[in-house]
Amino acid sequence: MAKTLSEVIVEGPRPKHQQLRELLIGMVVPGQSIPSERELMATYGVSRATVRKAIDGLVADGLLQRTHGLGTFAVRPRLETRLHLASFSQDMRRRGRNPSTRLISVTLAEPPSEAAAGLGIEPGVAAWHVVRIRLADDEPIAHEDGWYPAHLLPGLDQRDIAGGSLYEILGHSYGLWVDHAEQTLWGEVADPDLARQLATATTTPLLVFRRVSSAGGTPIEYVVSRYRGDRYQVHMELGRDDLSSARSNPEGKL
Repeated sequence: MAKTLSEVIVEGPRPKHQQLRELLIGMVVPGQSIPSERELMATYGVSRATVRKAIDGLVADGLLQRTHGLGTFAVRPRLETRLHLASFSQDMRRRGRNPSTRLISVTLAEPPSEAAAGLGIEPGVAAWHVVRIRLADDEPIAHEDGWYPAHLLPGLDQRDIAGGSLYEILGHSYGLWVDHAEQTLWGEVADPDLARQLATATTTPLLVFRRVSSAGGTPIEYVVSRYRGDRYQVHMELGRDDLSSARSNPEGKL
């Protein structure tokens, strides 16, 4: 890595680790490793402490990621979503990414009690169990474990679930257009099996969404989606529902 005059770290009011941080931000390529600590020390004439402080700050900010035995890599920017009613495919297309699906299985099985309750299915009644890995530009982003009422969706296992949007299949093939959903979000860490399927490190943070979707008031989907927290983030815009009452009653008196 050759130095240019613009890449020289100099004595001055700006700390050297900040100068090195800016240089690293300018040189990194998402998915590729950065030079080793020894290379950075030799190239810029700085101490190991300076190099580590610059790298530690970028790791803390989520711009770099250390992988034991391999080095330190630039992290691809996280995909960001605003909470709205859309399928994964619609969400990815909206942001200019190419969605695809790795279909793990489509089977008829008895759903767990929580899924059966969400779908309004009697205990012991079978439903479609669809397990998929969702990808954006061929990169694994999410694992989806979904349940769908079999009596409303005959022959679902014959549909091209891997080749398109399941929501579009539900609408075009069955006339069931998803128009409402309730969603709950929490965090987990990836276990070894899930980490392998998502091509990420064990204990990677996951954003977990549980969604119950309906069409015309009829529940048609109970799905738990686990998104890679290092590749996905959620944007929420919040407002106060009680603002008008608070203004009219500033002291909170009844």
